[in-house]
Amino acid sequence: MALQRYKFEGNNYCTAIKLLYETFSLYSVSLQKFTCMHFISEELEDYAALHSENEPELLSELNRETHQKILQPRMLSGHFQGRVLSLISKLVNPFHILEIGTYTGYATLCLAEGLQANGSIDTIDNNEELYDFQKKYFDRSEWRGQIHQHLGNALDIIPKLNKNFDLVFIDADKENYINYFDAVIPLMNKGGIILSDNVLWSGKILEPVKPNDKSTKILLEYNKKLKEDPRVETVLLPIRDGLTVSRVI
Repeated sequence: MALQRYKFEGNNYCTAIKLLYETFSLYSVSLQKFTCMHFISEELEDYAALHSENEPELLSELNRETHQKILQPRMLSGHFQGRVLSLISKLVNPFHILEIGTYTGYATLCLAEGLQANGSIDTIDNNEELYDFQKKYFDRSEWRGQIHQHLGNALDIIPKLNKNFDLVFIDADKENYINYFDAVIPLMNKGGIILSDNVLWSGKILEPVKPNDKSTKILLEYNKKLKEDPRVETVLLPIRDGLTVSRVI
């Protein structure tokens, strides 16, 4: 089924979402954190982005089209986090990258910037409606022959890839984060990096967990696991919605 959304830009989008929730009497104290999470002020976020590397033109185009046409565009990594992902990938200089959760392919292209000349990136998603959207931008990039799209359940696909990875980015359904980590850790090269997105979960990890909120419960367990697992050393960065960097020992 085709998905359509109203187009709002900048802060107007956040304002519109809040008004919609108010209209249906769903507004709560945590709503602002859920829809437009800011750990620092928007002015400081803008300053950080302004004094970081520019967003490449292809990614800027992808960013715009995602916001215009795709549901839940806040899932897109965006300019600042995208440059963080790009820089981490360039520092690692990976031969094989695995991405769990493609969405519209923005982070995929950021990670691909650090690939070795003959390297590859396998990206997995279960949303077939986004496949052609992703491929359109992948085919326009200089890594079109190195990006391999996979459609389906990541836990079924990962064992069939027959690769060892230097860099993994986990950004999919939160309820499976522990399962994804357990699936990829045996496939990691020593010194490899596992990146985990949304680990602060709009601040919900600091709030009482509701009985039916399985995602928050799993993320709390996941964050604890990364801190205590002797196979990795971990730092949790308060970038956007929280980005964990774990190095395989």
